[in-house]
Amino acid sequence: MQSSPLANPLATVAQLESSSSQLNGIPLDLEDSIRFAGARLTQAAGVLLRLPQEVIAHAIVIFTRFWAGSEGGSLLEYGAEQVSSGSLFLASKLSAFPKSARSIINVYAFLNTFPSTFIESDQLQTKKNAEEYYVSEGTFQSRRTTLFKTEQQILKTLGFQLQVSLPHTLCITYLQALDVFTHPRASELAKRAIGHLNAALLSPQLLYLTHHPPYLATAAIYLAAKEVMMKLPDVEWWEVFDTDREELGFLVVGLLSVETFAAAEKARWGDKKVPMTVDAVEAELIARRTLNGGEG
Repeated sequence: MQSSPLANPLATVAQLESSSSQLNGIPLDLEDSIRFAGARLTQAAGVLLRLPQEVIAHAIVIFTRFWAGSEGGSLLEYGAEQVSSGSLFLASKLSAFPKSARSIINVYAFLNTFPSTFIESDQLQTKKNAEEYYVSEGTFQSRRTTLFKTEQQILKTLGFQLQVSLPHTLCITYLQALDVFTHPRASELAKRAIGHLNAALLSPQLLYLTHHPPYLATAAIYLAAKEVMMKLPDVEWWEVFDTDREELGFLVVGLLSVETFAAAEKARWGDKKVPMTVDAVEAELIARRTLNGGEG
């Protein structure tokens, strides 16, 4: 699979078990929360910038890769918000839909006006023209400098490896191969499968860093078919797409866990903001130490 155009550079076991943030004293639960919130922020910004989901997904994978392993970025050095904006800026540049630094900065400044990290899609729909939300010229110049520096740091940290193969188109191809589009619930099946692939971008198990696109597409189809109660070929069809039963089972559990994790995060943080800057992370760590009587 490594030489296939459908493959991605995957994170190693060592990278998954020990991130730079954890080595610098960031608790795993806090890192998971920030990574999840950063992926959500990237998604929201991409929607407001009217970018295709393919470009947004590319940006989220770049954002997630940045934090992986001891050689990755640390949350005590780089704010998740700045890495999110840098990732989206880079992904748009690599697409047919490039966005200017001003547009990126305006949209992130606009999103920062919301009191909670957990912005719902209907809230975004009621706030139009986010790109026209202006910051002062001095603020713009400062944030543009930070954006360009962050872009360079992302490239350096990832070794200029920005290639991302996504499973979305592959998912539709597999559905065609399974000959499901004559079924009356085919559109619902496809919609749910794509929805699972988008949700997987937010997975705390970092599914896009641990599994190649064919496996993700196969698991999304399998789970969606179960949900819409649509019968697929009565054979182990997933093996045709190079996915074994054990891997399929792991991914289905991972896909199912995203909604539970998201609900827990929303309940945990409530109306508070997840710390998305270095200063906010440091403040959160101080608050935790104080709550624990001075312990780390």
